[in-house]
Amino acid sequence: MEPLVTTFPGTSRLAPLAALLTVAALLTACAPQEEGGTSGAAAGGCRQGALATKKSGTLTVGTDKPAYDPWFSEDNPSSGKGFESAVAFAVAERLGYDRSKVSWVVSPFNKAFAPGAKDFDFDINQVSVSEERKQSVDFSSGYYDVRQAVVALKGSKAADAKGLADLKGVKLGAQVGTTSLAAVTDQIGPSTQPAVFDDNDLAKAALKNGQIDALVLDLPTAFYITGAEVTDAKVVGQLATSGAGAEQFGLVLDKGSALTACVTQAVDALRADGTLAKLEQQWLSDAVSAPVLK
Repeated sequence: MEPLVTTFPGTSRLAPLAALLTVAALLTACAPQEEGGTSGAAAGGCRQGALATKKSGTLTVGTDKPAYDPWFSEDNPSSGKGFESAVAFAVAERLGYDRSKVSWVVSPFNKAFAPGAKDFDFDINQVSVSEERKQSVDFSSGYYDVRQAVVALKGSKAADAKGLADLKGVKLGAQVGTTSLAAVTDQIGPSTQPAVFDDNDLAKAALKNGQIDALVLDLPTAFYITGAEVTDAKVVGQLATSGAGAEQFGLVLDKGSALTACVTQAVDALRADGTLAKLEQQWLSDAVSAPVLK
């Protein structure tokens, strides 16, 4: 039997449904919006230039100071020069924020992925994605496939190393909290405890002064250091990567950030359209000729 619907002259039997839809629309229009913009999740997508950022209408990006070449140029992240500066602005553009809407803040390396609230929307600072770090922060998909390298002074015993076995008896060093330090212990396994430094400036000074025989860091930084800062040193070689589980740098976000999916989409799009490869070729093209140490 057809449901009973009361009708009046001049009205449609659909009038009650129309009235309900009108009330629902009014309630939706009056619903409070999230402060700082509409999140991608709330909007069902990533709204260009209107994400739930720390500061409404602005994308805040963190990195360490000093900001080293070749990732940044002349310690100036906002210049757009250097691989990571260029990547940050490319991601921002994908998200709908032009350069005038990008603000930079200083975020020390170790604090970027430590537990606790962040003052950035995302951080870009050669931070490798790891399961341990994912306990405290979110990561985007990888924007750079990392290779670790060994740097030694020319003429030193480490400079002639042909494989990992030749490095086990030398004094190695790396920056604290980095995957470079993990590579020293996990891949090389030296017979003496490696030296640990708060930053790469201290590590470079130790190499120059003979406090360590060799320094382990990412390959592009190794090429920059030997070409521009410690010119009497050489890149001995790079450490092997492990295929599908290869190390990658990722953008760091607050744990559970509303922006994580949108930032990841932006990075994936930049990889798919060849932008990341072009930027790597432009800023990191020297990092191609180091022999693999096995």
